[in-house]
Amino acid sequence: MLVAGAGSIACGVALTGVRRAGIAVALLLQAAGTALVGAVGAVCLLDGRTVGAGFTSDLEPSLGVDPLSGLFLLLVALVAVPAALYAIPYLAGARRPRTLAALTGLFGLALAGVVTARDAVTFLALWEVMTLVPAAAILVARGDAPARRAVFEYLAVTRIGGAGVWVALLALAHHGALGDPAGLAAAGGGAQALVAVAGIVGFGTKAGLVPLHAWLPRAHPLAPSNVSAVMSGAMVSVALYGLARLLTGWPGGPPAWVGFTVLALGALSALTGILYAVFQADLKRLLAFSTIENAGIVTAALGAAALLEARGEARWAATALAAGLLHALAHALAKALLFLTAGSVERATGGLRIDAMGGLLGRMPATGGATLVGALALAGVPVLAGFASEWATLGALIELARADAVGTALAGALGAAALAATTGLAVVCFVALAGLALLGRPRGPGAAAATEVPGPMRWAPAALAAGCVALGVAPGPLMPALERLAPGGDGAEVAAGVGVPGASLPTLGAALALGGAAALLAVARGRRPRAAAPVWNCGQDAGRELAWTSAAFTKPLRLAFGGMLRPRRGVEVVARAGIVREIRHRGGVPHLFDSLLYGPTARAALAGAGAARRLQSGSIRQYIAALVGVVVLLLALARAGALG
Repeated sequence: MLVAGAGSIACGVALTGVRRAGIAVALLLQAAGTALVGAVGAVCLLDGRTVGAGFTSDLEPSLGVDPLSGLFLLLVALVAVPAALYAIPYLAGARRPRTLAALTGLFGLALAGVVTARDAVTFLALWEVMTLVPAAAILVARGDAPARRAVFEYLAVTRIGGAGVWVALLALAHHGALGDPAGLAAAGGGAQALVAVAGIVGFGTKAGLVPLHAWLPRAHPLAPSNVSAVMSGAMVSVALYGLARLLTGWPGGPPAWVGFTVLALGALSALTGILYAVFQADLKRLLAFSTIENAGIVTAALGAAALLEARGEARWAATALAAGLLHALAHALAKALLFLTAGSVERATGGLRIDAMGGLLGRMPATGGATLVGALALAGVPVLAGFASEWATLGALIELARADAVGTALAGALGAAALAATTGLAVVCFVALAGLALLGRPRGPGAAAATEVPGPMRWAPAALAAGCVALGVAPGPLMPALERLAPGGDGAEVAAGVGVPGASLPTLGAALALGGAAALLAVARGRRPRAAAPVWNCGQDAGRELAWTSAAFTKPLRLAFGGMLRPRRGVEVVARAGIVREIRHRGGVPHLFDSLLYGPTARAALAGAGAARRLQSGSIRQYIAALVGVVVLLLALARAGALG
């Protein structure tokens, strides 16, 4: 099935180059192939089965699937199949649709390949393909100056991550630790530290962890929506797969400092991501920052699992790992859904500015309903995907806070506080999104004229919405399979379950109660027509000028975090012939990482490049002086033993 699925995807990619073949047929072949690949992953996950080759430190190409990679293979399929079906009508209005359809299939093939790679060469080759395909899709779809700049920044930042992944995998292969984890234990502390740092930087950059996240809110909004959905739902998750593989494959568990680092990066990313998401007025940019938040939650759970394993609490470590993996799955479903509906909204209204939307639930009921489900799932509302995983992560962090060691307890307490604050901010963020975009009156002419999108563009988000509900209502059956992915998790003690949220939450009962209440209300309403009521606004028409904006909705938070976020605002007075014609208020929340980290780094790099250029075109005396300086430096290092 794995070979047949990959073959079907490859055929779908090849058909896009045949002029007589329809794009729809090519995308259907891609979707069918991806579904087959996902089925293999599901079987491996649920049965605990391994197929194909195991990990090897040799350079021979090897492919295989074990339960952990089976989970992410399933995740890729759950995102890529609806995205491919959605693309059938979506790409019809796009620039160079055949090329975009080919890149869509190639992207899915690369993601599945990374998850199934079992040697360093195959993994690194497919990792690079996975990085380059979205950049090509952005350039093909847009090709304007902002897109070229975003792609340049995306490639520049992710090259740092790529270097980290290369160093980590080649170091593991050099010590024979890819095929035999004991090789890492025998390699010594220096090699272990190198692998840990390079792996965290490499996989963390691709996952969008702070402070290596700068590429994500730039690249994701510019890609076509079917590609954005796969980037945010699947590509980020594949990076988290690499991080989970690194942490769980460590013989005897990773050192404690690795767990602390991963937990701190996760908590920082979760808080930073959702804090900046709250203040975004562009729908796709908001979703991109939310991806950073959710990648942070998964990373925090992985860090907690590492620390709990180091304390010898295998049961809680398995729960923390399962919670993180469950959240990766929940986030993939909900975020892919929202990126797809964002594309539908953009197609229907002509833009992505939230303040120009409004009333879309009435004009686009299918798209609006799916958007509402996705927003509530990411807000962590009960009986939807996202709640059980966050609840279980919180339980693991609280358990960590009960440790005897002060440092571990403090880390658990701070992580739990960060997760609680993140959840609260996520509720504000997505309630604002739902209220401003879906409810009320249209705030712009595009929203007023919006109509529902074609069938596949409605069905794909609806299928993902159904997945969000199913995963939220019944997460319990999946938790034991996820717990078994922990080191030693196939033992009877862990497989028996730990009686914590996710396995024990009465989500099914709550869902039945909510469904029963909704049915009772529907019966009570009967066939009576809806009564229109005027909007009371102190006697004047409640026009769009008086409607709430995203800035007004989030002003209390902007004031509360003003000392840290340093918001900017100003007033511009437009006067003609001495008479004030217009007063414009401007404001915004700048991205501090751009102004304090990336800006100075870019300026320093440009200054260094300028100095190198002057040296390159300088006099012979400067060349000689530089060469003498290098020789003296090397001799000094050799004398000090640093080169030995």
